[in-house]
Amino acid sequence: MTRYLISFDDGAMTFPEEELPEVAEASHEVVRQAQDAAVWVFGGGLERQRASVVATDGTVTNGPYPETKAVLGGFSIIDVPSREDALEWAAKIAAACRCAQEVREIMPDPTV
Repeated sequence: MTRYLISFDDGAMTFPEEELPEVAEASHEVVRQAQDAAVWVFGGGLERQRASVVATDGTVTNGPYPETKAVLGGFSIIDVPSREDALEWAAKIAAACRCAQEVREIMPDPTV
């Protein structure tokens, strides 16, 4: 099995505020389906971009930075047999969240 990161940009979820409960329920339903299918690893939304960058020397700089064009808004990690399976789950998540999803393969853990 291979792990995939399915994510969306902050601000990509654009729908009327009154539809939030419906979107939240649809999103939670996809998570339940992924858990029932035993492909769900972890996921969540990110707090409104309160980022810090820790440099190799330990220096901490708070962000986000204006030059950043896309900022991660939320993500899911799934463990599935193929990229096609990951794309199918991303389509379910996209429909539930009402926004496009990006799919990336996570490199295998070299210690395993």
